[in-house]
Amino acid sequence: MALKFLRRWPWSQLPEPPDPRSFRPASILLASEGSRIPAEAVRFAADLSRESKAPVLVFVIARIWGSAFGLPHPSLMPTKGEWQAQRELAAEAVDELRRRGVEATGKVVSSRNAAKRIVAEAKRRGPRDAIVMAAPPPRHWMIASFFWEQEPYRVRRLVESPVYLVVEGQPAALHHSASAATDGMDGLAFARPISEK
Repeated sequence: MALKFLRRWPWSQLPEPPDPRSFRPASILLASEGSRIPAEAVRFAADLSRESKAPVLVFVIARIWGSAFGLPHPSLMPTKGEWQAQRELAAEAVDELRRRGVEATGKVVSSRNAAKRIVAEAKRRGPRDAIVMAAPPPRHWMIASFFWEQEPYRVRRLVESPVYLVVEGQPAALHHSASAATDGMDGLAFARPISEK
């Protein structure tokens, strides 16, 4: 029996996601580990949704500080200001998607492990969904785990659904080929209502 967990190692080369020009997802998860969702990522999600009319859920993480092994403490939870900032971030992306004619809703949740929380949402929604995330340029796998901003790459290692990473400084429009959008990235592709937990 093949051991599928091997693809989770940071140094493993992962398969490319389907060509976004021909892939027809059932729905799309436009996710953020808490950073701003750039216009390029919103546009990519809207373009990916166009043919299949797939609805988009904007899924944003409000960060809980501290380690998973630490004791819970109120001071480590997101503040009211942080919650509001994340709600506004999600609402802005939802509004832009709707202006582009896409059915979109938003959700803000708190977590100390953004990648696992995004993966849990993706698994709940099913393998026919696609995930779109903005990402900075990748760091070497030996140090990437120390950077919160590298969560999009951890999501891609941990989930079976196709993950499209819209990388800063690289083309993300669907009229570019998937390989052109991911050159040198080891195969990485480029409501309101707003609810929260």
